[in-house]
Amino acid sequence: MTGLVARDRRHVWHPYASVTEPAPLWPVVDAHGTRLVLEDGRELVDGMSSWWAAVHGYRHPVLDAALHAQVDRFSHVMFGGLTHEPAVGLAELLVEITPPELTRVFFADSGSVAVEVALKLALQAFGGRRPRVLTVRGGYHGDTAGAMSVCDPVTGMHGLFRDHVAQQLFVARPRPTFDEAFLDSDLDEVREVLRTHGEQLAAVIVEPVLQGAGGMRAYSPDYLRALVALCRSYGLLVVFDEIATGFGRTGPLWAMEHAGVVPDVLCLGKALTGGCLTLGAVLCSDAVAEAVCADGGAFMHGPTFMGNPLACAVATASTRLLLDGPWQATVGHLGAGLRAGLAPARELPGVADVRVLGAVGVVELADQPDSRRLQAALVERGAWVRPFGRLVYAMPPYVSTDDDLATVTAAMVGAVEEVTSARCPERP
Repeated sequence: MTGLVARDRRHVWHPYASVTEPAPLWPVVDAHGTRLVLEDGRELVDGMSSWWAAVHGYRHPVLDAALHAQVDRFSHVMFGGLTHEPAVGLAELLVEITPPELTRVFFADSGSVAVEVALKLALQAFGGRRPRVLTVRGGYHGDTAGAMSVCDPVTGMHGLFRDHVAQQLFVARPRPTFDEAFLDSDLDEVREVLRTHGEQLAAVIVEPVLQGAGGMRAYSPDYLRALVALCRSYGLLVVFDEIATGFGRTGPLWAMEHAGVVPDVLCLGKALTGGCLTLGAVLCSDAVAEAVCADGGAFMHGPTFMGNPLACAVATASTRLLLDGPWQATVGHLGAGLRAGLAPARELPGVADVRVLGAVGVVELADQPDSRRLQAALVERGAWVRPFGRLVYAMPPYVSTDDDLATVTAAMVGAVEEVTSARCPERP
């Protein structure tokens, strides 16, 4: 055990990890481009964009320059009663690049907090008269209390806290996958829930088209379009969580574009700052803002670091860097590379599915693998890919080269083959 890891073990608690039976750690001493440099000198190609955020890779000169320029002015001021150019400029940019119906921007600390804000906006818009929210199973929206309440209560990570969070209404996860035909009967359960509980529901919240950490499953845009229309017919607000899917990850700039629908409230995060700092943003329509502030009311939410100038400055730089480049062609190229590189996994024993949408590549295993062995096998092959459950997936930085992508996909296929062949020595 290296010195840094030994020091870590004494005091640090890692995400989704035990301190009594800790998972292996790989100490990073440097990062540049798509590379993570380990303490022992090895370099790993990052296939995760640091949990889907570092779309421009590491130490990008444009993002570093934006941070340096802002820190030389001021790194933070409270946002209550004050304003500043980084926040105003970022808000203007986000309104410019999202659907025209979304005109107001509320800044949050993170993606999870953005979901908290969105839920509170929906509830306050109805003055508390509609206290619950509708969502689909298989979703993931974050680890804070409100966000947990709309994550899948059975297959998600928060079953222990089921009685602690608000009791929301769930329907089955969307049946049709991305390329499957939508059937009118796919919404029968939604219709029944709306018929019996519609007057209690303030909003419906979903990840448009691609469910992220709840299963990395893409579903039919036609389903999303029909779900939105049905919920609106009962007066529900529509909340889209594009924290993982936004900024081009699924192909178009926003995943909702696959279905041609617009929400009343939109949550952004992750790639918003290019992975440099934590920041979330919630956009809503004038109608939602006016309902929340009816009769002179105020929206009762105010994070200490709301609108942090450093985060807003680098978010503006990251977003402009993305938009000024050939991002659509880049995402398409990455998707083609993921399809080609992961195709051999279809023939491996123990593999249930291989799927790609935009710059997201997934190998789903039939059974729960030995996660420690799988992670080690990926690192041994020179790639940083963080599996969870039965899923081995990649969301590579947009600056990844063909060689980077080949390294990542070969590592995924090779590691899966190593781990699954131990269980299935004979091919069927």
